[in-house]
Amino acid sequence: MTSFSKQLSFRWSDLDPNFHVRHSVYYDFAAQHRMEILESLGLTLQIFQKQHFGPVLFREECVFRKELKLGDAITLYTKVAKMKTDASRWSIAHEFRTEDNVLCATLTVDGAWMDTKLRKLVDPVPEIALNAMLSIPKYEDFTES
Repeated sequence: MTSFSKQLSFRWSDLDPNFHVRHSVYYDFAAQHRMEILESLGLTLQIFQKQHFGPVLFREECVFRKELKLGDAITLYTKVAKMKTDASRWSIAHEFRTEDNVLCATLTVDGAWMDTKLRKLVDPVPEIALNAMLSIPKYEDFTES
């Protein structure tokens, strides 16, 4: 597998006054896709609650290249762009592409794992999170730190 992917379907409410997909929709689709990926890898909400940890983001940035409109056939591709060897910190990249593989936007998040009781970063990273992150396909220019 080269990446996790998801076909997107835009709603009328996803449009801005210029009739293209508003900026915050990109962030919503990326967040939803990340959580679906983690869940498919065993990191369910129930696991997060039981083991008292979850993902936390430090930075979220989207670079827009081509506007998206209602009815566009777009696929969201998600990969790990950067990660520490222990998966304590990571960057995930989401690419929004047309059916002709034209890049419309790249959304990147930098994050880590937080202990939800202590409200600080976990140390060490739970094994289930490490295994999940290691199984997500890597970006073409993936760097390990």
